[in-house]
This record gives sequence, C-alpha cells and structure tokens, in this order.
Amino acid sequence: MKTILLISPYWKEDHRWMASSVKLAELWQRLGYKVVVVCMGKGERGAVSREYLGKPSIEKISETLEIHRIPDWFLPDPWNYGIALGFSGYVARLHRSLQPDIVVVNKLLFWSSLSTIALRLRGVRVLQLTDALVGMTWWPRGRIPKICAAIYAFTLGWLELLCASKIVFFHPQPESLLKRLRIAQKSTVIPTGIDLKSFQRSAFSDQRLSAHSSQLTATYVGRLESIKGVDDFLAAAAPLAEKDPALRVQVVGWYKEGHPLVNHYQRSVTFTGLQSDIASILANTDIFVLPSHSEGLSNALMEAMASGCACIASDVGGNRFLMQNGLSGFLFPKGDREALRSHIQRLVDDPEKREAMGRAARERIEQVFSWDIVGKQYAHLFSAFVAHP
Repeated sequence: MKTILLISPYWKEDHRWMASSVKLAELWQRLGYKVVVVCMGKGERGAVSREYLGKPSIEKISETLEIHRIPDWFLPDPWNYGIALGFSGYVARLHRSLQPDIVVVNKLLFWSSLSTIALRLRGVRVLQLTDALVGMTWWPRGRIPKICAAIYAFTLGWLELLCASKIVFFHPQPESLLKRLRIAQKSTVIPTGIDLKSFQRSAFSDQRLSAHSSQLTATYVGRLESIKGVDDFLAAAAPLAEKDPALRVQVVGWYKEGHPLVNHYQRSVTFTGLQSDIASILANTDIFVLPSHSEGLSNALMEAMASGCACIASDVGGNRFLMQNGLSGFLFPKGDREALRSHIQRLVDDPEKREAMGRAARERIEQVFSWDIVGKQYAHLFSAFVAHP
C-alpha cells in the first residue's frame, strides 16, 4: 500500500478544524492510500507548555490513517494563526523514517506550510494544495492584518510556491497572477469535492416542503470569526426574523463565550454552538447563507448545495466557482447587507424559486464536485506525480 504524508495546519481540534484535510484524507484512503497526517494541535497531556512544546501525540485511527499532533501557540481572531516550534524538523525526521510515496502540504502561509521549504532543501518533492492565496487574492479584515498578510505572502508565501513541485488549487486563480508568480506551468485545479451519500436531497420531498410551508429556516454554518462576515448575516437576517415569526435564523458553529454578536442577537437568533450532525441541520434548512469577506472553496457551502438548500453567498473566492449566480444560488457583494437582506427576503417570499435554486445547486455538485469525479482527478494526479519525478 502506498503512503501519503499529509502536512496540515490542523485536523479536528475543537473549532480549529481543517475540513479540507479531513475530507481529502478520507477520499485518498478510498483510493487505496495510507495517510499519515502531521498537524498542529494538542500534544501530550492535551496542553501547551514550554515543557511539552514539540512533543507530539500520535493517534492511530486505523490501518490507513495516523495522526501526529504537535502542540502550538494559537493567536486568535483576526490572526487565527498557530505557531508550533520544531514542526518542520519533526516533519523531516518523520519523512526519513516513513519514506512516503507522496508528500502533500495542505494550505499556504500557515506555520505548517513552512515544511514545503524545509523539505525542498532536503531534495523532497512536495505537492502543495491550497484554496486561496492569502495576501494576494484572499484578505483578512482589518488594515494591519492585511498589510501583514501581503508582506508574508510575497516573501515566505511566494518562496513556498516556488519550492513546491506541483501546486493544486481548489478553485481557479487569476492566470495573470500565476504567471507573475512564475508558477502557472506547475499549477492545476482540483476541488476538494464532497461525498454525496452523506447529504440527501430531502429538500425536495413532499413531506419536507409541506412541513416548511409556514416555517422557514435560514442558516449559517461556520466559526464566528470576523473574516466569515457573520455580523453581516445577522444584521441582514435578524430584522427579518423579528418581523416574520415564520422565519427562524440560526448560527451553527463554535464561538467564544461572551461573544458580542451572541450577546447582541441571542433574543432573535438561535446560536447552536459546535455541532457534529451538520447533514441533519442542512436537511432542515431552507436558506443557507455564507457571507464571508474572503473565502477559498467552502466545504460548508458545498454541503449546503448538496443538501438542496437555496444558497446565498458573497461574491468572493471559490463561491464564484461553486455557484452560478441566479441559477444555483445568489451572489452578493461582500459586506453589502442590504443586498443580502433583499436576497433572503426574495427566497422567503418565493417558494418556487427556493425549490428551483436548491435543485440546481444539488445538480451542480453532482456534475462537478462529487467524489466520484474528484477521486478520478486525484488518482490521475498522484499516478503522474510518482511516475514523473
């Protein structure tokens, strides 16, 4: 059995969950690979201290999946950045002992991504995956974070891209930028995709349509972080819910205790906290909203589309790649709360449009982003990568 060494910022660490890594690792196991993951997170004793920094915890999930976690210091929102001393050195030592067939570094500009440079200096070929070019096409909110992101992007970030042997983007990037960075020839696009079996088209059953004829649910799924634009969603949707008792607004995802948005809107909005059964939540969602100010290829949006929800998303990043505006979803200018409110009201008032848009969203996922399709793309990529060093 061939082995993939997957280097990821995180795995499943409470709210620090790297969904793309988790899902791709599952897909690659189905393709017949063993996956060994190195990520940041809770190490020995589940805590971070000077004594335990750099000492990993190793968890063998199955014969085909093993997780190595190295403790990190985490800088909270708006940075959302972990620092794990000794990470690249640990990766290099593990590579020597494991001798994997393929090395994959997922995401760019995280501390874990520096492994691309360290491995290249040792002559190791690396597949670099990312859904965004932070500081180039993806921007945090706030002037200082944006400046820091741009400096980081065109120094270490660019060096990481140059050191990678092959770069896989989850959604198309501007061709002119790829040429300017001198990486166009070694770049390709393969989305993360989705396992359709986990998300049913219950949105179109007669029973569900009847049950929701007088009660509608608008949902956001994700962390309550500034970049996700949850403040825009709440400002747009909460007044509608206050005026219309038939509309329920909910936010599903982790948030820090005492979060100001929760304190301000909890009377008119349901905050569920972190949930595990997202498929059931989406099966009972009529309108799904993703209001991010910057976005890669959103797993949450893919899951909502696969569930047949009528989706509204900001016109940024991979959202444009996922949805066809007006057909399989509505796009709106990031931060434009009036436009977002208008789209929500349109879908509340027009059940036929909700149904048609949800059906088109599911078909879009089936045609382009299903694991049957994406799996073949990754199988071809890995075969070519191994065959042509």
